Amino acid sequence: MVITKTEAVNKSKYAVSIDGEFAFVLYKGELHKYGIAENREISRDIYEEIMGTVLPKRAKLRCMNLLKSREYTRQQMEDKLRQGKYPPSVIEEALAYVESFGYIDDAAYARHYVSAYMERKSRRSMEDELRRKGVDRSLIEEAMRTVQEEDGLQDEEAMIKDLLRKKRYDAESADLKEKRRIQAFLYRKGFSPDKIRRVMNCEEYGAENSWE
Repeated sequence: MVITKTEAVNKSKYAVSIDGEFAFVLYKGELHKYGIAENREISRDIYEEIMGTVLPKRAKLRCMNLLKSREYTRQQMEDKLRQGKYPPSVIEEALAYVESFGYIDDAAYARHYVSAYMERKSRRSMEDELRRKGVDRSLIEEAMRTVQEEDGLQDEEAMIKDLLRKKRYDAESADLKEKRRIQAFLYRKGFSPDKIRRVMNCEEYGAENSWE
């Protein structure tokens, strides 16, 4: 195996390519420690030490440091490690490590998220956000059921009414353009057209057919 390229990532880190392909990132001091330089061979023992010991330890510490400040889904943590240019095998080992201690748990993450935002976000909005974070659909549905059983059903119509009050919406004075703007706003929040229509058409917010 031949070191074909060492390229600075920043002032202290270098990307190392072996036999023409990117292999890993090391600190400048580690290049000297392991005798890594362009056009030099790297022994199998050194390569296995870097891939099997140095980088996994660093990736696990990276995960633990990130988890000190907030929860992460598996995909979010994987994305962070990919940004750090850790090799795929090292990423999998680090993720398996934190998962084994329950530090990353997508099911728990989904439950905590739904519980925290149930009174502020629509069901669709929460589902979309959790999917973007990489949570499996089955875990999202399970979280929705669990939180609703514990805290009661989500009242999206009450949430819509609250948003209308905050927007100072008045159906009697609002023209068609304003009504459509409010409807689009509520739809972007993740509420269904049926529920938007039902609330905006109710007596409190004006006459029938305000949706049209």
